[in-house]
Amino acid sequence: MAKYTVNPEAVARARELIDARQYVLDSDWGTVQPDAAAQNAYLKSHSWEEYARWHLGLTEGATDGTKARYAFVYGDLRRVHRTALIACVYRASEWRHKDIELAAHDLLQRLDAKTA
Repeated sequence: MAKYTVNPEAVARARELIDARQYVLDSDWGTVQPDAAAQNAYLKSHSWEEYARWHLGLTEGATDGTKARYAFVYGDLRRVHRTALIACVYRASEWRHKDIELAAHDLLQRLDAKTA
């Protein structure tokens, strides 16, 4: 099983987006999450550093500048999705990636507090 560390730049970027009200509260994450084509299109006009900031997890041992390096996407490459954060919490919890789970949970709480 892959091991992950929390991507602090992604957590900071997600907080910025939440504070700037750049989020979607109700979406079907399975439909709107960025697929390979959307990720490739994003990478044509954005840097790997910008791409990395959309992923809460960094895969240990994977090379920077490869898609394999980045995991636990929390938005559609434009906005944070509440359902994406829920998916991150669930998936990280399921596979016992506690630091990722807690980072996603904290962001979900921040979003919910902002929109209460």
